[in-house]
Amino acid sequence: RALMTNPDLLILDEATEGLAPVIAREIWHIVKAIRATGIATIIVDKNFAAISAITDRNIILVKGRVVFDGTSSVLGQQPELLQRCLGI
Repeated sequence: RALMTNPDLLILDEATEGLAPVIAREIWHIVKAIRATGIATIIVDKNFAAISAITDRNIILVKGRVVFDGTSSVLGQQPELLQRCLGI
């Protein structure tokens, strides 16, 4: 419904929380397609594995402070940070 107004920005907060994995994968596939149309997207999610392939930039906040700001490939090389901040 939100996309019917032709937005410039789409904000998703835990968009797949509690959903079956097959449905969650479909949602991320659709989000990737939406991004390809040029709509900017902000995703708030703890599932780095699911969103790392569709994000250009990742920011991790802890108590309102930025503890990481960079690409998925750089973040993926920091498992201790992922474990400490995201519990994965």
